[in-house]
Amino acid sequence: MPERVITRFAPTPSGPLHVGHLLAALSARRLADAHGGHCLLRVEDIDVTRSRSREWVELMYEDLAWVGLRFDGEVMVQSTRFDVYAQALERLKSMGLLYPCFCTRAEIKAQIAEMGRAPHATLGCLYPGTCRHLSPEQAAERIARGDAHAWRIDMQRAQDLIGCPLWHDLHRGVQRCVPTEYGDVVLARKEMPASYHLAVVVDDAAQGVTHVTRGMDLFAATNIHRVLQAVLALPVPAYCHHGLLCDNAGKRLAKRDGARSLASLRAAGYSAQQVLDSLHTALANKGIWQV
Repeated sequence: MPERVITRFAPTPSGPLHVGHLLAALSARRLADAHGGHCLLRVEDIDVTRSRSREWVELMYEDLAWVGLRFDGEVMVQSTRFDVYAQALERLKSMGLLYPCFCTRAEIKAQIAEMGRAPHATLGCLYPGTCRHLSPEQAAERIARGDAHAWRIDMQRAQDLIGCPLWHDLHRGVQRCVPTEYGDVVLARKEMPASYHLAVVVDDAAQGVTHVTRGMDLFAATNIHRVLQAVLALPVPAYCHHGLLCDNAGKRLAKRDGARSLASLRAAGYSAQQVLDSLHTALANKGIWQV
């Protein structure tokens, strides 16, 4: 263990907190408390297409206070850090690791479908690398005329530079990341100055986070984050990916599926202790949530 354990809870204010958020927040808080450390709160509102009004942020604070969760230090808000993310992007560009991608989502979908008809298809590839092969002159010309584009990381170049780095999950042991298995992910686009992947590694480093606790749904994303940590020479936290809450049919509870929000449970007359007890029961019952 490091001298001081620092964890964080980092929700996106795109709606009310639900019981899955509560599990993530409690996991972070308890790991920090178990080692006399700190648990930080970060508002991940960089994606303007998902993040909503200030009312969601205020409701988030109310929900956290209702269940008795406290956090240490100042709250970090991603939308105040665009300049920091821009600096990280420029560094990656200067290393020759980024390229502009002019493909629309429809074009990418069609390209992947075409690959699926080929005998040598690699169906696991999220992006076929179409724009990776544009010459610098072609790319500069399209940017100059105002063509919409995103910035992708060239994972083959990244792998050539850093190899296959390792990371550690507290439940599953040492993991080996093969960068090329995850495709050339987008790190920025016009409506999103930095992707979740870039912002989260920059912010974890800035806040001195030593342990990242989050759900198993983000396990694969951790490999992408490990790549960015390696190329940007950032510290590598330990990871703890916990299980997810689900309904009686085994379907994951998520906001888009109508998972019970903390605000709705409070309005229905449940006490904070009842909600916490139900969460403990769910964890002891293979993650099945009932309230």
